[in-house]
Amino acid sequence: METPHYVAARVQRALAEDDRTTELGIRVDVRGEEVYLRGQVSCDERRHQIENVAREAAPGLRLHNEITLVEVREAGEEEHL
Repeated sequence: METPHYVAARVQRALAEDDRTTELGIRVDVRGEEVYLRGQVSCDERRHQIENVAREAAPGLRLHNEITLVEVREAGEEEHL
């Protein structure tokens, strides 16, 4: 079995290089047979895409998707100093 840091690196590389995600802002932690995804994204669809790519990169391991959704708003009025 691979060491946890090799598994985490493989998942992070897959998230960065897969055309469905191209994601660099997700933290991947591996503890035993479990993979934890942590970070923030702007929509639920993106969250699920990241989970799918991670599952493909770490088959047979239990995945915990702890990625949270953040509200992205358009810029407000310009602030005058």
